[in-house]
Formats: sequence, structure tokens, C-alpha cells
Amino acid sequence: MTTTTERPRAAGSDFAELNRRINAAGLLRRRPGYYAVRLSLVALALIGGWTAFFLVGASWWTLAVAVFLAVVSAQVALVAHDLAHRQVFRTNKPSARAGLIAGNLAIGMSYGYWMDKHTKHHANPNHDDLDPDVGPGVLIWSREAAHGKGFLTRHQAWFFFPLLTLLGISLKRDSVRALRNGTVKRPGAEWALLGAHLIGYAAALLLVLTPGQALAFLVVHQALFGVYLGMTFAPNHKGMPHPDGTGDFLRKQVLTSRNVRGGWLTDAALGGLNYQIEHHLFPAMPTPNLRKAQPIVRDYCAEIGISYEMTGLVESYRQALRHLHEVGADLRGQRG
Repeated sequence: MTTTTERPRAAGSDFAELNRRINAAGLLRRRPGYYAVRLSLVALALIGGWTAFFLVGASWWTLAVAVFLAVVSAQVALVAHDLAHRQVFRTNKPSARAGLIAGNLAIGMSYGYWMDKHTKHHANPNHDDLDPDVGPGVLIWSREAAHGKGFLTRHQAWFFFPLLTLLGISLKRDSVRALRNGTVKRPGAEWALLGAHLIGYAAALLLVLTPGQALAFLVVHQALFGVYLGMTFAPNHKGMPHPDGTGDFLRKQVLTSRNVRGGWLTDAALGGLNYQIEHHLFPAMPTPNLRKAQPIVRDYCAEIGISYEMTGLVESYRQALRHLHEVGADLRGQRG
């Protein structure tokens, strides 16, 4: 972790200067070759996984396929994330079309619902009232919101990873709710593709597997998908400051985000989200350029006196769990 004492400066010019340096380094240019390879590999892995599912057939070995498809499904979700930020295509139309295929059809998550939710998160990260990712829900992220809660909130740090097993199903449920509420664009296309996924998924399990195998496949696939997807996002903001929204753009994004250090395997597993600070400052920056932007952003933050948080992967989870545990401290004290 790097911590500095901020010195007085014209805050309005800070991001403009950083943006100039990033542009001068050419890091906002599109990387079509990288995405052609990445999207092809993910698509081939998804096709290969379902081909293996049909080839293995009614066997308990199909649970190994479920594990593989859980990993691939999370990678598809990470691709949809990049599409939503227009990292792949410059304009909205091809980004939206590819996003609908990746989100709705491939993994059964509404692209429009997730894009709306994620846009609000980027605008006000970790803001208790404006960021849907930290709004009161099953997990509570602020002590104020914890008042009056019960057993789960008191011990929520222990339930964090088990609850992630339900994330995949929760995203599908929330997708259907968003479509029913009419809060997404292109509802016709979203319904058609989401329906095709849900019907095709159910038909494949029920027609190929025995009822017991189908249930086991569903549980393993969706549970591990939820855990993997949750673990890619949990290190990024959980346990970081919750601002009041009055800070300028640069400070609002940097001070609420945490980077996770690591090599190429970490980059691939987390889809580049381990460079969360750079991603929040430049959401349209192609994923492979985030690593190159990291030293520029880190050095600039040191130059103008802004704290820049970076830690290891395990420590990032420790900090998130520690924060969850501290949120429930008052409740545990009341019980005592």
C-alpha cells in the first residue's frame, strides 16, 4: 500500500493532467487483436464445455464439466463487462449486440440490467446511497445501515463466501425482475435471448441427465459461477472508504478503489479488474493497457499526494471480510 499526504493543488486540473499523460502514452487506443483472440478463446471454451456436456451424457463425470463451465461462464461475464465499457468496440451498437449475446444468451444475465447497475456504481463508487453495490441487502456495508439487523449481519463476515454461491441465481432473478419492470432498453431482444438461454439450459439438463444429476449439475455450475464472479469483484472496493460524494472525480475514484498485485495469472483470472484504480479512472481503456497505465497513475498520485491502495489478493479478501465484521460490531456488542 502507498500512502501520502495530499498537498494543496487545483483539484479540477488534476485529472486533466493525468488524462494528458495517459493519452500521450497511447493507452486509450483500441486493441482489436487482443480482443479478437480473447473473445475467440472464451467462445471456443464455452462451445467446448457444452460439447463435452453432451458427449459425457448421463454420467456423474458431468460435474467436472459443470466446474469447467462455471469458470468459463465467469470469463464470459468479464467479457460482457468490457463490452459494456466499450473497450472492445468504439460505438454502442456493436457493443450492445455482442453484450446481449454474451450476457443474455450465453450466461442468462440481462446485459441491460447489469449495465445500468454498473454505470451507477462507476458514477459513485462506495457511496452508501448512490452505489447499488453497497446498498443495504443481504450483506450490509455500513454501520449506519446495520442498525436493527439480526443474526446474519452480526456474523456476516462468516457468511460472505457461502452467500456467493447464490450470486449466479440472484443475477438471473434480478435480470427477470428488471425486464418485467421495463427498466432496460431493447426489452424484446433481452426477453428473447434470456428466454432462449433459460429454456435451452433447462432442456439440456433435463433431456441429457437423470433428475439427480441435473440437480447436482445446476448446483455445482451456478454455485461455483457465483463464487468465482463474486471473488473477481470483492477485492476492488470492499473495505475501502465510503465517501459523501463531494470529492472531485480523481479522488472519488482512486480513494474508493483497491488494486491487487500479481502477474499474468492474476490478470487473466480477474479479467484485469485487479487494476481497479486505473479501470475506474479510464473505464474505456482496453484491459491489456491497464497494466501499463498502473505505474503512471501510481506515480502521479504520489506526485500530487493522493493515497494509492495496492495489496495482494489474499490480503484484499482479508480487508473486505474485516470490514464486514466491523460493520456488525455494534450488533454483537448489543447482544452482549
